[in-house]
Amino acid sequence: MQVTIVVPTYNEAENLPKLVSALFTLPLENLKVLVVDDNSPDGTGQIADDLAVQHPGRVLVIHRAGKLGLRTAYLEGFRYAIANGAEAVGQMDADFSHDPAKLVEMVAALQSADVAFGSRYVPGGSVDREWPLWRKWLSAFGNFYARTILGFPLRDVTTGYRLWRREAILGMPLERIRSNGYVFLVEMAYMAWRLGYRVAQVPIYFADRKFGKSKMSFRIQIEAAFRVWQVKWQYRDL
Repeated sequence: MQVTIVVPTYNEAENLPKLVSALFTLPLENLKVLVVDDNSPDGTGQIADDLAVQHPGRVLVIHRAGKLGLRTAYLEGFRYAIANGAEAVGQMDADFSHDPAKLVEMVAALQSADVAFGSRYVPGGSVDREWPLWRKWLSAFGNFYARTILGFPLRDVTTGYRLWRREAILGMPLERIRSNGYVFLVEMAYMAWRLGYRVAQVPIYFADRKFGKSKMSFRIQIEAAFRVWQVKWQYRDL
């Protein structure tokens, strides 16, 4: 299976070379990394180009004019990956909060599923042990809030670690997605569930980022809280 991992980046100069190295040590022979860089001021885009030279045909790069958001980064990455022969397309953070080694298990899960979600909230999954209690509560409550309003059973609807079959991506009306920020992940998960896709939930340990600064903000959290209600109404026809 030709797997392409889409990695959106903005100021990930410290993390990107380490991530690419870790991914290419996995026992996945036909693995590619597609970096979608939003004109990072710290030179992440140039580092991505250098990695593409070092790994011809395995590291691909899309340069964008500025910070255009998670939704457009992933949707552009999905289209590019599928146009270039990907049989499975992954979503992954650049900051090592997602363990690259788990990708092997997620690829195996696609043998009997349309999409594999890396889940913090199934048995065997967990979040960073160093997180303060309020942050653990906020993460768990965000998932509970979205699951309850949308009425679907997936345990981790905000996870950004996912692997989709090509056919699943092509079968989704992605042009209908309107969410920005991290609620985009909730919207895409809900769409997949409404369409009846088989979802494998693979337990993961979610670590705090090792380098760089988190992109999460209060504005993003407020948008997510309101947008979930719109998502419920928007996809009632699926």
